Amino acid sequence: MTGCFSFSEVIERAYKYGFKRSGLRPVTIDLKDGTVVHFWVSKTRDESKPNLLLIHGLGASAIWQWYDVARRLSPHFNLFIPDLVFFGGSSTTRPERSDVFQAQTLMRALEAQSVKRFSLVGLSYGGFVGYRMASMYGDAVEKVVICCAAVCVEEKDMRDGVFSVSDLDEASKILVPESVKKLRELIGYIFYKPALARLVPPCLLHDFIEHFFCGVLVLPTQQEHVINSIHYILSKNSSRLYTYI
Repeated sequence: MTGCFSFSEVIERAYKYGFKRSGLRPVTIDLKDGTVVHFWVSKTRDESKPNLLLIHGLGASAIWQWYDVARRLSPHFNLFIPDLVFFGGSSTTRPERSDVFQAQTLMRALEAQSVKRFSLVGLSYGGFVGYRMASMYGDAVEKVVICCAAVCVEEKDMRDGVFSVSDLDEASKILVPESVKKLRELIGYIFYKPALARLVPPCLLHDFIEHFFCGVLVLPTQQEHVINSIHYILSKNSSRLYTYI
């Protein structure tokens, strides 16, 4: 199906068009160390408006997760909406895989755009990155909103039954699904009405998997890096690391 038509690609093109209609434009920041960061930013920066960084979570690039939000916020903020490294148009040849590296990368990319102070919203994995940015760059970060991110989670919490999965490998297989079955399982965790997922034809779910996790949103050569990042977050976090900003 995806060889001749991709429903996901059609949606992505519509989202890009919507971003542009909302006053956003794509930019690419080359950090000159093997790292490239792709952003959607406000076409015209208004000094009377606050700067707002929107950090997406696992599963897709920024436009998929922030489309509905960005078009409502764009009249009120100077928006900076990056693809995290290993997602969408952002990549690196460096070996780092941690949330600290993601935070440092975003900060350097913002500085390259002459952004000195900003607030941020972090969703899911982006919440971990946003938390790190706030703890590392307190002079630059004004306000923080963290959504759906268990920043105090520890690996032992999984073993103790706090979550529906008991180990890192199983969590990674759900968060970066490679089968229709695992994608349906992921939808069951994240959607308000997961029963609707049963109505989606398998061919469309397979198309989403190819586009999100094996295609252009998470680059094929970077899929393993995404999984390694998940392992790092879940295995390294502790209450000692994530206590106070």
